[in-house]
Amino acid sequence: MRKVSINFLKPGMIVARSVYDSGGRLLLAAGITLTENFIKRLSEMGIGSLYVEDEVFVGDVHADDIVSKRTRIKSVKLLKETYHHVENQGYIDTRTVQKAIDELIDEILGSYGTLINYYEIRTYDDYTFSHSVDVCIFSLLTGISLGFDRLKLKELGIGALLHDIGKVKVSKEVLNKPGALTPDELQQIRRHPEEGFNILRRHHDIPLLSAHIALQHQERLDGSGYPRRLSGDEIHKYARVVMIADVFDALTSDRPYRTAYPVMQAVDFIGSLAGEAFEEDYVAALFSNISPFPAGSVVMLNTGEIGQVVKTDKSAPDRPVVRIFFDRQQNRINHPFEIDLSGEPSLSIVHALSEEDISRLPSGSIQSGGSACLGCKRRELPCSQGVPADRALEQSGLKKPGTSG
Repeated sequence: MRKVSINFLKPGMIVARSVYDSGGRLLLAAGITLTENFIKRLSEMGIGSLYVEDEVFVGDVHADDIVSKRTRIKSVKLLKETYHHVENQGYIDTRTVQKAIDELIDEILGSYGTLINYYEIRTYDDYTFSHSVDVCIFSLLTGISLGFDRLKLKELGIGALLHDIGKVKVSKEVLNKPGALTPDELQQIRRHPEEGFNILRRHHDIPLLSAHIALQHQERLDGSGYPRRLSGDEIHKYARVVMIADVFDALTSDRPYRTAYPVMQAVDFIGSLAGEAFEEDYVAALFSNISPFPAGSVVMLNTGEIGQVVKTDKSAPDRPVVRIFFDRQQNRINHPFEIDLSGEPSLSIVHALSEEDISRLPSGSIQSGGSACLGCKRRELPCSQGVPADRALEQSGLKKPGTSG
């Protein structure tokens, strides 16, 4: 099983994980064999990628979910209803939100020790709701790693789940615009933290510190964020957690204007800003829960061999179990075998292969340096096959090194 972007799906691939919309309705069931018509329909629905089984990388992949499918679907559905209520009645059912956070905390505590391996498939129109649930999950994992008690986790979780509630004031056309934003559109988006804070502070059952997450999650430690250009300890610790989770999930998600970045590239990019834009200890706390090469990733070892990550372990996140399918000359081998990198200090992963690299495997070899997209340097935003600068950074004020302004 592996995650494949819509542009590289082929008829005959089998859906490995079911896809649901934000209302909890099943869009595509696991086990279905893809056809040209299915793939076309997926594109029309705004689905950017799928988890599939194919004829090349076969065999079981071992990875558990941090949060159950039922709880995730329930949380996304609740958030969609919450946005609808705010838009139409200006009201949040705070009791239901608090109950949802309690359920998320319980499940995450119960699975703590499991690395994040799966990234939810979502339609572009449902992005805000699924994104906010994932940011909440990432933030709670970070809070647990930092030793937050139950009360702090609940305050953090409420604010993380509702951090983007101010986007009810932003049109969907602007949120999902595929091209560059105009200055007026960018200003419209950059008003959402204050809009969100004003919405949340009207609800007395929502802790004020949770409301400040909505206000401050786009600030940066070095003062380069917005809306008030706060810096350092002027930013509450909850917001310092959520700002990292927010950018990480944005980079690793499919968007209308670009495909998701590989996890390792997002990890490298955010890690390079630790101590500058982001709190260094908080970055480390989040990434202690992230598998840089998630289960299902296709990777190249320093020997030149190519295989698929089939199991990860929190004690050695960057040294998973890899099932080898191609030898060092990139010839397909008849009997795949597994290597546990945690017990092989001389072996390491050089990089994860791009979709383009993988598509060339059956008919030829690729160079050990990978494609141009995999050669992007540390601190630079991954190029994502030539797509313009990333919206997550454009909105947050983060800039590629070497750029002015």
